[in-house]
Amino acid sequence: MCRLMAYLGTPIIIDKLLYQPKNSLVNQSINARELEEPLNGDGFGIGWYAKEVNFEPVTFVSVHPAWSNRNLKNLAPKIKTDCFVAHVRAASVGEVSESNCHPFQYKNILMMHNGGVEEFWKIKRKLREPLTDELYNWIKGQTDSEHIFAYLLNDLFSKHKTLSPEAVVDAFENTFTALKKMMADAGIKEPAYLNMGFTNGLFLVATRYCTDPKEEPLTLYHSEGSRFVVEEGVTHLMAPEDDDQAVLVVSEKLSDDKSWTLIPANHFVIVENSLNVRIRAIKA
Repeated sequence: MCRLMAYLGTPIIIDKLLYQPKNSLVNQSINARELEEPLNGDGFGIGWYAKEVNFEPVTFVSVHPAWSNRNLKNLAPKIKTDCFVAHVRAASVGEVSESNCHPFQYKNILMMHNGGVEEFWKIKRKLREPLTDELYNWIKGQTDSEHIFAYLLNDLFSKHKTLSPEAVVDAFENTFTALKKMMADAGIKEPAYLNMGFTNGLFLVATRYCTDPKEEPLTLYHSEGSRFVVEEGVTHLMAPEDDDQAVLVVSEKLSDDKSWTLIPANHFVIVENSLNVRIRAIKA
């Protein structure tokens, strides 16, 4: 079912969140706490912004497990950024290949997904039908995730002239509504689990959502308001220094302290450029 992480705030060395916490994302790749299957070893990906060089993000993906990847271990202590996302994959739809590793990048946008759509093949063609030629050809892999994101981008660009948190929220609502109809028309009975993240390096929109309101979505937490410090594997939210501020959205808490808030079922978490955080119900 995968695990994910998104950070926005005061520049941080990503090793502090990928490796140093006791329940770091790399540890979750081999021993996730809040999934029936603890192993997420079918590849990983990270994406980060180096805005002083180029506003399009850098992405690094691999089919090797995150826990044993020598390159990731070497890179993580040397990357400092104010926005990054990371994902460890447990393959469901699509083979184990780099083209199926998250995050998915479209120009200056990064997207990732924790969850899945059962019997995805039944609606794959329907998801692709409305796409522009550009977005149709943008899809390189086989996953339900990448196809859903292509549909979302198509809706976003066709209805909004500027990229904003509200525009992205609207596109998610339209995408989830359309997806539920496609599933119903195709006779797909199992619910889809759609914890998804979207960022352009300036703001972040994430969802904790299941298409069946009677089912509990996969876990998603956020923590906000200060800078993150890791001491002996424990993540602390320290008092800000100067204008330090940060927001972290994760599939699993990185530590057992009380600084983590579970996002309510079927809600958005919206992190604005100012780092103001809003929680909003998903209507789809």
